[in-house]
Amino acid sequence: MSPDRLSRRTLLFVNVAHALDHFVLLIYPTAVIAIAASTGLGYASLIGLATGSFVAFGLCSLPVGWLADRFGRRTMLAVFFVGYGLSCLGVASASSPIGFAIWLLLLGMASAIYHPIGSTMLVTHARRLGRDLGINGVWGNLGAASASGATALITAALGWRAAFIIPGLVCLVAGCAFMAMVPVDGDGQARKTKGPAVIPVAHPFALLGVFAVAIVAGGMTFNVTTIALPKVIDEQLGLDLPLALTGSLATVVFVFGALMQLLMGRLVDRLALPTIFVGLAVLQPLGLGLASVSSGVPLLIGLVLVVAAIYGQVVVNDAMVARYVPAHHRAKAYSVRYFLGFTVSGLAVPLIALLHEAGGFGLVLAAAGGFGAVIFAAAVAFYTIAQRTAPRSAAPAE
Repeated sequence: MSPDRLSRRTLLFVNVAHALDHFVLLIYPTAVIAIAASTGLGYASLIGLATGSFVAFGLCSLPVGWLADRFGRRTMLAVFFVGYGLSCLGVASASSPIGFAIWLLLLGMASAIYHPIGSTMLVTHARRLGRDLGINGVWGNLGAASASGATALITAALGWRAAFIIPGLVCLVAGCAFMAMVPVDGDGQARKTKGPAVIPVAHPFALLGVFAVAIVAGGMTFNVTTIALPKVIDEQLGLDLPLALTGSLATVVFVFGALMQLLMGRLVDRLALPTIFVGLAVLQPLGLGLASVSSGVPLLIGLVLVVAAIYGQVVVNDAMVARYVPAHHRAKAYSVRYFLGFTVSGLAVPLIALLHEAGGFGLVLAAAGGFGAVIFAAAVAFYTIAQRTAPRSAAPAE
């Protein structure tokens, strides 16, 4: 197989995996509304059962880079597809709180494989870094965007168990196709390009520090927003809507994130990353603040701003790792990046439950706005350090 064909196929399956990763992880936050109705358990107690899933999503990211170096990225991505599919079928079989907690934990462990592996494979096979990151981000966002609507529709028609069974089977089929169509990693084959050029900096540890702060705070706003979004619309919109329509509105909000990722992909190829970072960061506290004190159309506008910012930031963060970290360290760097972002953000689930009990979703969104302010401060610091230390000869973007 030619290197170009291998790269095209690899990028296709990396994109499919990204869509499935976000879709499956967000089935439960919508299905939980129907599960609560059928079991008689409260939303706070049921959503809390997903804590292990979201903690494992980040915690298990850390060793993935090292496992990929030993067993190969193709092997690890195949494990992702199969493990994710089997975990979905396991959640569908659960009938008790303990069963839900165990299978959701395993689902989170499988989900953790994708981002360190997929991001590294994408950067390795990308032809234009920003464009391919943007396209990959759109696949992931469309997975997240369609999760609420598709889950609601399947649940209304076939029951909540089917909302896990159908995606689980899709994951297994995709895994079989991937193993058949992508026979090798392809890293050792000759390529026309050497990947994105690394931007040299004089004080890398200072940049790493503020970037880590932004990653941790960004993980909290990402998880709080994406997990709570269907229930926020259900409670805060001010309309008594059926589950299917609530999920559809959530999907519409997520679509704006996809559009922002396409825009960010183009901007990454044209503008300096620290400049884009600051511009995106200001939108998060603005949107969360608006959403926390409003209902109806203003609430939706605030949520659109937040979702656009957090999903655009995903593209920028991945581009930063690709542009500031040498190629031989990228798999481990992506592991650390997602470990920091997703492990701490796993605390978003109990935080949502606690704050929702104390003051409703207005308090939940206000707390998320505080994390958004931290991101903005970190972005300004990153921009300042980068401007002071970047060599004038370094190109701002790919």
